[in-house]
Amino acid sequence: MANIFHVYHRVLRWLMKVAGVRQELVQIQPGTTMNFWVPTRNPKKNPNPPVVLLHGFAGNGIMTWQFQVMNLARNYAVYVPDFLFFGESVTDRAERSPEFQAECVVKGLRKLGVERPCVLVGFSYGAMVGFRLAEMYPDLVAAMVVTSAPTALTESLSRVALQEIGYKSWSDYLIPNTVNGVKSLFEIGSFDFPALPNWIMKHYLEAMVKYRKEQAELLRALVVPDDFTISQFPQV
Repeated sequence: MANIFHVYHRVLRWLMKVAGVRQELVQIQPGTTMNFWVPTRNPKKNPNPPVVLLHGFAGNGIMTWQFQVMNLARNYAVYVPDFLFFGESVTDRAERSPEFQAECVVKGLRKLGVERPCVLVGFSYGAMVGFRLAEMYPDLVAAMVVTSAPTALTESLSRVALQEIGYKSWSDYLIPNTVNGVKSLFEIGSFDFPALPNWIMKHYLEAMVKYRKEQAELLRALVVPDDFTISQFPQV
């Protein structure tokens, strides 16, 4: 039986093309390539600010934001990156910090011709990368919309949150290796998640969880000391 997520991704590519978005691989630097979903129409003719959608840990960019893209692409130039070690984005560099992810996103956007201030929309991990992006590149970020994330994941906040959901580490929770682990991931992270057959969860494991070691390193780099200084963002 073909993996349902592989089949759906092919269907999704066609749906995105109809919506006005196409896939493009961007070389950030030698050894680092990032996948973006970008407008098919000339974005420079769009008077609205570009919208950049930053995904969480449970899926790649387009799987996370597909429904938002189909609505927003009518009126906005929408850009959806896959973070490094998600989808088709990879690097041979050793950096794993959210700052490095933010740097690569910005380099990719600039290579795609994005110079105007953008609106960032970030979910979970993507929101925390977005906060670093807004801090590092204030001239490129007009505003942010974030959900399911603090401005920084400090050690004490991480410890309390893990205790509440019953896991020893973020890798145990966010990078499942069993069907039951996938169920737990979505039941904890969603409101009233529907019951799905085990074979769908198994297909998710096979299709969506590819870079376990590297993703675990991303999660370790996300947790910062308690004396971390939260920046004052200049955006209005």
